[in-house]
Amino acid sequence: MQSRFHFAFNVTDLAIACDFYSNILGCERGRSSDTWVDYNFFGHQLSLHLGVPFTVANTGMVDKVAVPMPHFGAVLALSDWQVMADKLLATDLTFLIAPCVRFSGEPGEQHTMFFYDPFGNPIELKGFADLKRIFD
Repeated sequence: MQSRFHFAFNVTDLAIACDFYSNILGCERGRSSDTWVDYNFFGHQLSLHLGVPFTVANTGMVDKVAVPMPHFGAVLALSDWQVMADKLLATDLTFLIAPCVRFSGEPGEQHTMFFYDPFGNPIELKGFADLKRIFD
């Protein structure tokens, strides 16, 4: 069964959020109201609502690097990940973890990058050469 996820979270300014998700990440905008807006996030539904963003802390240890928890993101084919990495590197986006390879030469080898949206919501984008191996 192929399914899509829905994730709703808070931002403090919809105009700033729309600029980031539309113009920086290139996500397609969907339905909206005065208090929320939906986005197509790599085929999944994000709902950005006005409110207080969740609290995050760098408590997740992955490959000896502390990553922010909680966080969300997408798993992409490596070629799509590279296009996204190149696009984001060409902006003034500040990376928590710049595009890199994790678990090199091991099962589960992946490319990753971490950054925050303008409200401190952490986002991770992963790239796999073989999407069938994301759980290895």
